Amino acid sequence: QVQLVESGGGLVQPGGSLRLSCAASGSVLSIDAMRWYRQAPGKGREWVATITSGGTAYADSVKGRFTISRDNAGNTLYLQLSSLKPDDTAVYFCNAAVVRSGVDYWGQGTQVTVSS
Repeated sequence: QVQLVESGGGLVQPGGSLRLSCAASGSVLSIDAMRWYRQAPGKGREWVATITSGGTAYADSVKGRFTISRDNAGNTLYLQLSSLKPDDTAVYFCNAAVVRSGVDYWGQGTQVTVSS
């Protein structure tokens, strides 16, 4: 079992920055990949970024503006959001994937609002 808790969301002006965190606990060593997703009002959940031992990947909509990272112990996942746009407004969710069990774990989400 893995538990995930996101934090760091808030209200920011266009062009601003935020750093989201996702604290992982439980069977952290079993995690093979961690991801950020987001869901804007009235829309489906959208993949944002992935980090594995092999590297990182980003959705085209955030490439060059967002950076995903993980601390060395693997306990905390980050998403650095820069050059924010109103279209980035969404609830951001942390996801952890355990390949051996085929189970995905989710956090409760953190709200990011980009508005002047």
